[in-house]
Amino acid sequence: MPFIQVLPHESLCPQGSRFEVPEGTVLCRALLQQGIEIEHACELSCACTTCHVIVRQGAGSLAPSSEEEDDMLDKAWGLTALSRLSCQVTVAAGDLVVEIPRYTINHAREDH
Repeated sequence: MPFIQVLPHESLCPQGSRFEVPEGTVLCRALLQQGIEIEHACELSCACTTCHVIVRQGAGSLAPSSEEEDDMLDKAWGLTALSRLSCQVTVAAGDLVVEIPRYTINHAREDH
């Protein structure tokens, strides 16, 4: 099973995290199951950018982003060439190192 390493995030994961997940797991769900309360305002439907992450290592093991995901990513704060919407990333065989950006486009955090 692949490992996901989450780099430290000031409020969501101050110490960082490392955990194992089964292949086929949606990255956003994996983060939430580990208690990392990443925003997901559209409930994982690829209709917002609040679950934006930067895949620092392991992006090559992932399926390419869809045109729909790319269109949404254009609206994300802090977009990089390694940006993905975690609700659209299905973990494959490779380990991942993920950074959660400091900001989202939301003006207020939505508690789920």
